[in-house]
Amino acid sequence: MKKVLLSVVILTFVLALAACGSDSAESKLVVGASNVPHAEILEKAAPILEEKGIELEIITFQDYVLPNKALAEKELDANYFQHIPYLESQIADHGYDFVNAGGIHIEPIGVYSQEYESLADLPDGAEVIMSNSVADHGRFLALLQNEGLIKVDESVNITEATIEDIVEYYRDIEFTADIEAGLLPQVYNNGEGDAVLINTNYAIDAGLNPVEDAIALEGSESPYVNIITVRNGDETREEIQTLVEVLRSEEIQSFILEEYNNSVVPVSE
Repeated sequence: MKKVLLSVVILTFVLALAACGSDSAESKLVVGASNVPHAEILEKAAPILEEKGIELEIITFQDYVLPNKALAEKELDANYFQHIPYLESQIADHGYDFVNAGGIHIEPIGVYSQEYESLADLPDGAEVIMSNSVADHGRFLALLQNEGLIKVDESVNITEATIEDIVEYYRDIEFTADIEAGLLPQVYNNGEGDAVLINTNYAIDAGLNPVEDAIALEGSESPYVNIITVRNGDETREEIQTLVEVLRSEEIQSFILEEYNNSVVPVSE
């Protein structure tokens, strides 16, 4: 009888230890991201998160549509690929109940050309190619306006501007705006058009160095901050807050600056 009782006590103790072990087990975050630089930044952050008891699973995407669909369908806990104006346009178009959990970095967009060394060298009638992502058109136009090629209607919010909002052309240029964003590096490599506007994540992924290869580059004051996006309410989750804190840490910010040679600029708000 004593042996049976002792066995019960030991079993109870083992089960208690197992329960304590499960309480201390790692939490898991599944985050969707573009290959470069988002997934690479997350990979650098993963060991730090592991030390804090969070297992990070990274799922990469090649486009700008599926990561939000996956988040809405609860296949992801968060995504890290988009800037604030794009998120706002997606919410308006699809009714997503998403929120910005924190800004991490800015990717200055650039203009690339196989033939010309500056925008000033573009010939009359130059073809400028940009993506079919309307959410990015205002950003592209702001860059070209800052470079003195066009003037956008001042009554229009520049982040929402389209080609139709150009009120003056200081250079004779023509726009092609029907190319999928991820294909723009290939368009550039094929020598199509006179200049191509390429998002930095796709440029880096294709082996381009925005600082060295772009003939014009967006300034670091850009409002297009890339963010951690979550479903409404999840921004208060401890794991999400820890993820943002780690991505804003000095170690990760230093990695971003060194790895991407200032082509990607970290932010802390």
